Amino acid sequence: MTARIGEPFETARAVADVLALLDAPVPAAGPTAGEGEPVTGEWTATRGEGFVIVPLWESEGLVGVYERAWTDAEEAAQGHLDALAAELAGRWGPGRRVAMHVPLFRKQAGEPLPPLFQALCDEECYGDLSVWGPVGGAPRWVGVSVNQCDGDAPMILVAVVSDRAIVELPGR
Repeated sequence: MTARIGEPFETARAVADVLALLDAPVPAAGPTAGEGEPVTGEWTATRGEGFVIVPLWESEGLVGVYERAWTDAEEAAQGHLDALAAELAGRWGPGRRVAMHVPLFRKQAGEPLPPLFQALCDEECYGDLSVWGPVGGAPRWVGVSVNQCDGDAPMILVAVVSDRAIVELPGR
């Protein structure tokens, strides 16, 4: 669960959150650490060497949701991602896709991953990223994705900002 559960999705707010994240510092080094809301412990961010990942929106849980209602929830989450990506593309041009299947397979095999991809996998953010960069005053890369760790779990829209290029990992 994230600290964003129950909040309605607003494209303008999501864009503002991404832009604020773009201007905020990222750790130059150090271990990767998740952060939580002080009272509930719900996930608010993950910071690691050269990156920050934050949830932008979380759907309601999908326990007991089936058929058309589940499809509607999935389409709504994808619509939120598409709306955000369209706004970001209006600022920075078309994004490019960075697939997450290679990091997922490497994680399942117990192989090492670069810290950003390890953190995305640890937060169960396996959705392909739409990536722009370098953008902003200091060269930064921005990625967004929609994720769901299993069929009953909420869908989560996340943003990542990195001071290093976000590139697709080669398959083995």
